[in-house]
Amino acid sequence: AEMQKYLLYKSVEPEELPTLRELSTMEICKVWSAMSRYIYRQLLQKRAVEIGVGTFAVVPVHASVEEGKVLPVERPIFILSKPLKMFYNLESDETKIPDEIPVVQPDFEEIAAETHFRHEIVEQCVQETLLCFAGALQDNQEVEFSFR
Repeated sequence: AEMQKYLLYKSVEPEELPTLRELSTMEICKVWSAMSRYIYRQLLQKRAVEIGVGTFAVVPVHASVEEGKVLPVERPIFILSKPLKMFYNLESDETKIPDEIPVVQPDFEEIAAETHFRHEIVEQCVQETLLCFAGALQDNQEVEFSFR
């Protein structure tokens, strides 16, 4: 049911984003860097993290090195959720998360512990940013989301 709220029929209005309006850009970045460190820690422990619009995971891929040699490597990827892809008519590779990898939801208490915010604020900030992201998809805008 988490997913449904990112399937937008119209763009996001500012009043749908009360937390983002209250926070400065610096503060929003602070929340997301705590989020990204959390995701990184989960990936290191062979877990995938589902954030509503999709899932971060590390999957085995085969990299071709010189002269047709192939090297099995692990690559961190972001897999858009299927309903989102269909709803916004997006193209992306079909990647499956291996069955042995558990998929977890973000632990907002743990993420908030790294920031000076209450976990409700962190959770709302993340969800509203993702709503913005979905709103941009709905408006066919270019979206750039960078994670270290």
